[in-house]
Amino acid sequence: MALVKLQTQHFRNLLPAPIDFSPSFNLLYGANGSGKTSILEAIGYLGLGRSFRVSRHQAVVAHGQPKLTVFGALDSGLEESEFAEPILHRVGISRDVSLKETQLRVDGEAVRSLSFLAMHLPVSVIDPGVFDIVAGGPGKRRQFLDWLVFHVEPSFSSLWQQVQRVTSQRNQMLRNGRLDESLMRVWDSQYGALAESLTDIRQSVFGRFKVAFESVLAELDATWVDGLKMEFYPGWDRGSPLTDVLLGHRDQERRVGHTLYGPNRADIRLKYGGRPVAETFSRGQQKTLVILMKIAQGKVLSDLGKQVTFLLDDINAELDVRHRIMLAQKLQELRCQVFITSIEHPEPETLWQSGCAPEYRMFHVEHGKLTEE
Repeated sequence: MALVKLQTQHFRNLLPAPIDFSPSFNLLYGANGSGKTSILEAIGYLGLGRSFRVSRHQAVVAHGQPKLTVFGALDSGLEESEFAEPILHRVGISRDVSLKETQLRVDGEAVRSLSFLAMHLPVSVIDPGVFDIVAGGPGKRRQFLDWLVFHVEPSFSSLWQQVQRVTSQRNQMLRNGRLDESLMRVWDSQYGALAESLTDIRQSVFGRFKVAFESVLAELDATWVDGLKMEFYPGWDRGSPLTDVLLGHRDQERRVGHTLYGPNRADIRLKYGGRPVAETFSRGQQKTLVILMKIAQGKVLSDLGKQVTFLLDDINAELDVRHRIMLAQKLQELRCQVFITSIEHPEPETLWQSGCAPEYRMFHVEHGKLTEE
């Protein structure tokens, strides 16, 4: 589904007037501090339940206000009849920062689970921080994979939460001065069973992703393509039961005070010539790799009939013209929804030089107000 209408209240410096967007491409430009990124941030709230820039809701709500609200109308792409308007779904999230309460609504009904809201609008962010997927630690790549797993496999969210609870219990016991071994084995057994189920799901979705990634990679004319290897590491050697691995490393885990093996240590390992690409690839090559990985994510969901909303924040600062053209063309092929921000006035004829530019809407952003051009 695509976000075709957005309205906010007390969200940073954005004005509360409703905004209509294209289900295809939306180009936003304006000076620093004008509110461009805040628009993407508000969209992110509907698909992620939080800001992709900061961790605290208090940093997002307008100064002096106790509560923020974000409302969106989603176009399902379906019609009730030949002459009817497209079916729209209404989604909303409000956060009272003083009471620390969140309210979620879908089509006028209150929902309790943030995952239920997020399922309606798969949001993928491409901003300067996204390139840490390659250069950063395993947590970045694990988060990258889990976003896709969440949108492919509905049971993942509940299973992941169960794993987090059991991991927390194990960690508390490992930090205790005296360890009750019999109780620890009970937690090990639960953790092992959940870990196997979660890892099976991750492995399956990773297989889909790898096929999509390799198909995207095959279209790239680059010398490093043939030597690139991508593997999923589940967090332990699955040749042995996880319970045996945990028992064999009990003293090691007690010393560090937390769980060292299992799905909380999963990773996507990217290597070139047997070495991590973070050590062997140039910054430009790493950026290309991340772009292709994001495109492959979108391709997996597109093949399942799900439309991704991509948020591209100030990519001109990170990508040269060649990379911007490649990204714009790949996103157009996916038939997804895209929001692109920039300081400079966008030049669609530069992004789509073949003359086959997609349908798009352009907005100038100033003092939190969007004006369509």
